[in-house]
Amino acid sequence: MHRLSRTLLAGATAFTLLSPLAHAGDIDVSDARVRLLPGDVPSAGYFSLHNGSDRTVTLVGASSDAFGQVMMHKSMEKDGMAHMHAVPSLEVAAGEDIDFAPSGYHLMLMKRSAPLAIGEQVTITLEFEQHPAMPVTFEAVSPADM
Repeated sequence: MHRLSRTLLAGATAFTLLSPLAHAGDIDVSDARVRLLPGDVPSAGYFSLHNGSDRTVTLVGASSDAFGQVMMHKSMEKDGMAHMHAVPSLEVAAGEDIDFAPSGYHLMLMKRSAPLAIGEQVTITLEFEQHPAMPVTFEAVSPADM
């Protein structure tokens, strides 16, 4: 019986460690991290979003007490030049995965309200149209870890 308890505990621990960082209904967020740059240089937020529902959800923004301004952006290359533009909303189809990653979609995190160090955690709330807001814990990481 003791061995079974340890096995169940180990399995539950592994599930917890491997489960998404945030879950709201059928929407899961994983691998949430903030690329931390020195000083007052804007940071970027990255994560993977999975819509496990049977309908399209629309991500309309994000907010955080740790940053005075949070905006969704998309980076792209055109004619050999890198460009970035604001994204007012992003539809995520039923069953679809969207990655916020370098050289693509990302959260632009500006006006840091307090110092933040590598390894610290910060909450950023993802805001959806017709779906509850979703607080997500992001870990501050070095640009070298991206």
